[in-house]
Amino acid sequence: MFDIGWSELLVIAVVALVAIGPKELPGVLRMIGQWIGKARRMASEFQGQFNEAMREAEMADIKKSFDDVSAAARSLNPVSLLTSAAKDVEDAVRIEPSAPAASVEPMTESTFVEADATTLMTEIPEPMTETPVPAPSTPPETPDAKAS
Repeated sequence: MFDIGWSELLVIAVVALVAIGPKELPGVLRMIGQWIGKARRMASEFQGQFNEAMREAEMADIKKSFDDVSAAARSLNPVSLLTSAAKDVEDAVRIEPSAPAASVEPMTESTFVEADATTLMTEIPEPMTETPVPAPSTPPETPDAKAS
C-alpha cells in the first residue's frame, strides 16, 4: 500500500523524537496505536456488515429460486393434473359431437384370409425386445404337498 522502507521509518522516528520530545513520545505512540486499533476495528466491522449483506442477498436469491421451484411443483399436483386432463377431454368431446361413430363389424371366419406357405416364408417377424420367460412345466412343490 505505502512504499515506506526502513530508512524512511528511521527518519520519521528521529523527527518525532526531536519534535515531540523523549518524555511525551510514549504517550503519543500509545495514542497513535489506539487510533490505528479503532480504524482496524471499524474496517473489520464494515467488512463484516458487508459480508452479512452479501449473505442476505444470496439467501434472498436462493429463497426466490426455491419459491419458484415449489410453485412449479404445486402446479404439478396430481389432482390439478387430473382436473386439467378431465377438462381437456370434456373440451374434446364438446368439439367433435357431430363426428360419426365408427362402425364396428363383428369378426367372422370369412374376415380372416388364409395365408399360403410362400407368404408365410417371405414375411420376417420383427425382433422381440424382451425374451419371454417360459412357464414351468410342473408346479413347484409346496411344503404341505411333501408332508401328505
